[in-house]
Amino acid sequence: MKDLTRRRFFEDSVMAAAAALPLPLFAQDKTASVSPSEKLTVAIIGCGIRGKAHARELSRLADCDIAYVCDPDLDRADEVGVLLSGELKRPMPKKVQDLRLILDDKTVDAVFIATPNHWHALAAIWAMQAGKDAYVEKPVSQNVEEGRRIVQAARKLGRICQTGTQNRSRGALAEAVKYMHEGKLGEVKLARSIIYGGRGSIGGPTECVIPPRCDYDLWAGPAPLVKLTRPRLHYDWHWMWDTGNGDIGNSNVHSIDICRWGLGVTGLGRSVVSYGGRLGYTDVADTPNSQVGIFDFGDKMIVSETRGLKTAPFHPVIKAMWFFYGSEGIIAETGLYDPDGKLIRAFEGKSVNHFANFLEAVRSRKAEDLKADILEGHQSSSLCHLANISYRLGETATVEEIRKSLAETEAPDDHEETLERTCHYLAEAGVDLAKTPMRLGRTLRVDGDREKFLDDPEADGLLTREYRAPFVVPAESAI
Repeated sequence: MKDLTRRRFFEDSVMAAAAALPLPLFAQDKTASVSPSEKLTVAIIGCGIRGKAHARELSRLADCDIAYVCDPDLDRADEVGVLLSGELKRPMPKKVQDLRLILDDKTVDAVFIATPNHWHALAAIWAMQAGKDAYVEKPVSQNVEEGRRIVQAARKLGRICQTGTQNRSRGALAEAVKYMHEGKLGEVKLARSIIYGGRGSIGGPTECVIPPRCDYDLWAGPAPLVKLTRPRLHYDWHWMWDTGNGDIGNSNVHSIDICRWGLGVTGLGRSVVSYGGRLGYTDVADTPNSQVGIFDFGDKMIVSETRGLKTAPFHPVIKAMWFFYGSEGIIAETGLYDPDGKLIRAFEGKSVNHFANFLEAVRSRKAEDLKADILEGHQSSSLCHLANISYRLGETATVEEIRKSLAETEAPDDHEETLERTCHYLAEAGVDLAKTPMRLGRTLRVDGDREKFLDDPEADGLLTREYRAPFVVPAESAI
């Protein structure tokens, strides 16, 4: 317990010092004087927030032409087209609703997939089957089995497939990870992933008016074609199990990926449990707005905390954070701290443009050149899926029942401390847990090699989904 007490002291002092660390600077990677024959032809599939970000990043790279933008809602495709041809000073791309029109065009070399989550896997696999390379936004899949299918497609078809976890291209972070992997932080058993950010109610139930230029059948794709009862079609799909994965899959996947990277763990671990709830308001969403995930890798552990209600952040500037606790100190963000919480070193290293890194690998045809190969994206995304499966199979429980259950979990983390911190946050947000209790997820034992659960057919059933023809993620034999 001595180490746990010291760690509690560390967190306040480390966060204060981390605020002084410099923000990462990314190289411009703007290729000069590239001949037309050397340029790659690419397409952006999905024209929401991330699609616009892709357009901005790709417009900085002179070695590619953006030939298409695609979205089932043509108004959104028009927005990205106007952004490219106006502010970003690129030629107006073709605007289409159906991504299959892009896949049929043999002049397209690669696609950048920024669709809702439920389309990620199928779009990536179809693209690779059509002879194109694929950059896939996080989480790369809507469920565990889909992620494995993307990896299999990339390997079998010899395609280049990058995950949109851009922190893998941060030079200072890579240096911090290298420091840990060289054993200089000592024995590192625990990594903590923190995402605190307010998410309000999405409202409902009410009729969802589909935008007039949106093909809802194409938008739904692999998901059920159901009548929607939320006010907005776009973005709020994140909070529905049919199409999204909650904020653990939307935001926390980034820092969970860093935790995996730093700890050097692979596979899906040996067990998972999650608790939390959709608390503080009532709406039609499915996913929790407050969630703790505990991922046991045997001698190492990742603990993720996701908060969507008003909360005091770890620091008023740094909203997302990761901690690595070693016997010789702590690494938080890209800083090294001694056991007393004093900043010893700010790691430095040259960052690269994550999109440029993908295009370089497309040219080299070497998956090892990627900063975030699809296998890494699959494993990090799958941890989020496992936590959600635990949560979905759980039941409401009192704080004492949750405390008793967690006490049976062997871990390098003080689970009671995390639980108390969560309860305090919810109380400060006005949640009365006696009236609206949290849900305690099922503790699931994992066969990490087979990517299945041990002796739990019900949980195994949530590793995949039923698909709506013709939008079916193919079986391994059909790839």
